[in-house]
Amino acid sequence: MATLGNPTNTIEVLQKYNFNFQKKFGQNFLIDSNILEHIVDAADVTEDDCVLEIGPGIGTMTQYLCERAREVVAVEILKVDINKIAQEKNQGRPIKVVANLPYYITTPIIMGLFESHVPLDSITIMVQKEVADRMQVGPGTKDYGALSLAVQYYAKPEIIANVPPNCFM
Repeated sequence: MATLGNPTNTIEVLQKYNFNFQKKFGQNFLIDSNILEHIVDAADVTEDDCVLEIGPGIGTMTQYLCERAREVVAVEILKVDINKIAQEKNQGRPIKVVANLPYYITTPIIMGLFESHVPLDSITIMVQKEVADRMQVGPGTKDYGALSLAVQYYAKPEIIANVPPNCFM
C-alpha cells in the first residue's frame, strides 16, 4: 500500500477520487511522513490502544495510527457518541484522541471532548499555531481567555512541534 504521507501518493488519491478541497472547511493534508510519525509518537500510540481520530480526510494519519494501534475509529464530524465508542471498542477504558483540526472548529471540538466526560487518556491535536499558543498562556496575558482556562483546567497542554506550511497541501 502506498504511504499517504508522501505528496505524490496524496495527489494520486485526490485525483483518483475527484476530491475537491473545501476551503470553507479549512481542509489541508499533511504530506510529511516525519511529522506524521512524530504525531503518532507524541500520542504514544501502542498496540494496546483504541484511538479516536477526528477528521481523517483521505486517511493519511489514519494509515500511521493503524500501523501502531489495536484499533482506530475515524470520524469525520464529531456528532458521535464517544462514550459509546469507548464502551464498545475499549471496554470503557480511556481512549486516545488524535486529530488535525481546521481552525474554525478547533474550540468546539476540544470543548466537546472535555465536556463529554469521555474517559480520555490523551488528546493529541494539530491546530493553528496561534490556537496552540493560546491554550497554554497564563492569566494576565493578552491571549488568555476561555479556551486557555478550559484547556488548563482539564489538561496539561504541551506544544510538541511547530509544523511549517510546506508540510501541508
